[in-house]
Amino acid sequence: MPDAEGSQSTVMARLTLSALERASHDPACWSDPLVYRALLVSGLSVLTAATRLLQNDLDDLEL
Repeated sequence: MPDAEGSQSTVMARLTLSALERASHDPACWSDPLVYRALLVSGLSVLTAATRLLQNDLDDLEL
């Protein structure tokens, strides 16, 4: 069974990259502060999930 946290962080990372790619084609979107908030929230979500996965791996190695 796949790791739910790992697949969620993968999906979030892909969505973030997809949104950045689309935004790079429309310079007007960068004038909206919601774009920056969305990028920060999604980036922090990916970072938190990745940190949790790394911590789980380190905990497994200590056993």
